Amino acid sequence: MTRARLPQLLAETRSGVLLFSVTPPKRSTAEERIKEIAEVTLERIGGLDLDGLILYDIDDESDRNPEERPFPFLATLDPARYYETHLGGWTRPVIIYRCVGKYAEDELRDWMREADPERVLSVFVGASSGGKAVHTGLRRAQELRAEVRPELPLGAVVIGERREEHLRMLTKQERGASFFISQVVYHVNETKNLISDYYYECRARRVQPRTMIFTLSLCGSLKTLEFLRWLGVDVPRWLENSLRHAADPLTESYKHCLDIARDLRDFCEHLSVPYGFNVESVSIRKAEIEATTRLAADVAALLGR
Repeated sequence: MTRARLPQLLAETRSGVLLFSVTPPKRSTAEERIKEIAEVTLERIGGLDLDGLILYDIDDESDRNPEERPFPFLATLDPARYYETHLGGWTRPVIIYRCVGKYAEDELRDWMREADPERVLSVFVGASSGGKAVHTGLRRAQELRAEVRPELPLGAVVIGERREEHLRMLTKQERGASFFISQVVYHVNETKNLISDYYYECRARRVQPRTMIFTLSLCGSLKTLEFLRWLGVDVPRWLENSLRHAADPLTESYKHCLDIARDLRDFCEHLSVPYGFNVESVSIRKAEIEATTRLAADVAALLGR
């Protein structure tokens, strides 16, 4: 039986969605190298049983955290342009992230008008801090989508560590979000608290819970661990100790990612909350890239693929 395409899976709140996410190449990358990266990416994920590909939109978040960034911020190619120009061989749907504050209203309008809702979905991301100057605010971007392209499937970001996040989710749902993608999950208890709060609030309001897609990301070095902390990811102390003292942090991280996926799958199925996973590949280290591809295959098996 042929599996439905991603927009239908999300519209029907079916569980078991599997996504893979990458960051477009740096803007300073030579054109030939960009083509090479795109070809290698398509070859690497072509054999995976995925429902879709996520292309991140990167913004400088130094306004949110005054501490020195462990990895320098380097501007990347526009994800929509990268997709159209270099990923033509990808036949399954793609979710284009949009850090909406970077774009003028006209730019967002034009892009939404041109996007094909059968193969393109989007996640709108707001400013990294309340004081950041933006061209378009998140609320306004949501309004534009409702005016210009209401049929464009729209998702929203979820940060399990934030207080009252389940209420933010419901507000975003009212404004057009039909699925949610989490920040990287390392603190499984915080995530289960969020799932539970969201489920019972939906039940109280007699609202259908939307699909929650949990992001898994390998941590292969202590510097990556520092960067996760800088981004605001809550890494439990016991897990940080495991990674710090492991002979091979990548192998240790791999095991924990699979444990988290298993735990969240079981918890969501217990509550009948529609769920899925996003396996994130943002490292440039060959060992981590290869391990991430293996992780996606193992998560597919967890989902019964």
